[in-house]
Amino acid sequence: MTYDTLRHFADSWGLLALVMIFVGIVAFAMRPGAGKVYARIARLPLDDDKEI
Repeated sequence: MTYDTLRHFADSWGLLALVMIFVGIVAFAMRPGAGKVYARIARLPLDDDKEI
C-alpha cells in the first residue's frame, strides 16, 4: 500500500467510520432512561458515604 492509497481510504471511509461512531455515542447518551443514570453519576462526588 502506498501513501496515496492510505490517504484516499482515510479521507473517504475513515471519515465515514468516525462520523458513524460519533452518531452511535450520541444516540447511546440520548437513549430513553439514560437521564436517571447520568443524574446519579453527577451526584457521586457529593455522596461521600455511598458507593455505586
